[in-house]
Amino acid sequence: MNDSDNGAGMPSMQTPVAVSWERQTIEKLLLAQQREQVSARRWKVFFRLVWLGLLAAAMWLWVSGFPSTATVQGPHTALVQIKGAIMADTENSAENVVSALRSAFEDKAAQGVVVLIDSPGGSPVQAGIINDEIVRLKTLHNKKVYAVVEETCASAAYYIAVAADAIYVDKASVVGSIGVLMDGFGFTGLMDKLGVERRLMTAGENKAMLDPFSPVKENDRRILQAMLDEIHGQFIDVVKKGRGERLKVTPDTFSGLVWSGQQAVNLGLADGLANLDQVARDVVQAEDVIDYTYREHVGWRLARQLGASVGEGMVKAAASAGMSLR
Repeated sequence: MNDSDNGAGMPSMQTPVAVSWERQTIEKLLLAQQREQVSARRWKVFFRLVWLGLLAAAMWLWVSGFPSTATVQGPHTALVQIKGAIMADTENSAENVVSALRSAFEDKAAQGVVVLIDSPGGSPVQAGIINDEIVRLKTLHNKKVYAVVEETCASAAYYIAVAADAIYVDKASVVGSIGVLMDGFGFTGLMDKLGVERRLMTAGENKAMLDPFSPVKENDRRILQAMLDEIHGQFIDVVKKGRGERLKVTPDTFSGLVWSGQQAVNLGLADGLANLDQVARDVVQAEDVIDYTYREHVGWRLARQLGASVGEGMVKAAASAGMSLR
């Protein structure tokens, strides 16, 4: 039998189908590897461009510098604004406001300091720190400070305002709210209706005070009310000390009520009707106003937002490409 023949008398050869299948498989593997290499190079270039952009932004920030209020040569009115809630970790935190106040008082060209207020209040701790620092700076630099109210000066904002030598308001401003509150929610009735059992264990009999899922204990109420009364008393003392004989105390003065600007003037809570420009021109007698208010550098804010956006974009793009960033 001829070697070229098989048992059936037909020629022996490798089938074209088998050859085609193996070739296609190899080609697919090579193409997949090539695509993966190209994708990896593209991601490497992308990341390098991102870091280059961030580096350029950082260099720009370094060159442009931080916002600062340089000492001006001519006499002026120094302005520090408090707008919005007075809370820690905000632009109206004691740290930021005090820093601005110190810069304003230390500038020898500043003829007086105006604190421009439009705030519903906030933290008594932050307000107390600012109040104390205004009193200290006034004495240290022998410089007058005036509070000017726009829309609202209530609660913690008024706590700050009374440290000023005079308070000026608009006739329609909202002023006062000399009081303290603590609020929250309780869900015990709802839990009973839903058949939910609260399981709470503590070490310390008062550790779970004001737990929203437990009934309020009468002893807890007494303790908290005593604390609120103490803080309220501190607030009252600060107002009396700041306003002195100008304050006309009535049964409602320290009740938490608010008054219009005109009523506040009549009650001795404020000294007159005037806006910022009027106070700078007629009271401080330095018409030019320089703003010392702390504000976060716009470049840093944009850089932080850019960083967050880039990071989110990277994760989404990597996920869509099947990559894993480790």
